[in-house]
Amino acid sequence: MQDFQQRVVDEKSELDDKIGRLRVFCGGTIFKALPLDEQDRLAEQLATMDHYSNVLADRIAHFEA
Repeated sequence: MQDFQQRVVDEKSELDDKIGRLRVFCGGTIFKALPLDEQDRLAEQLATMDHYSNVLADRIAHFEA
């Protein structure tokens, strides 16, 4: 695997960890106590991060071995 490809793999791994932590936060009591507009922004952030992770996964799937 080339260096730039490994960086993409590492980036996706780090992003997926952040996604997991944000998902947990969004299911918690602190999130539910936030104003609705802030909940909406966090939900939008999560959706965007999910999309980005999917793009990275697609890129990784097309790396040549």
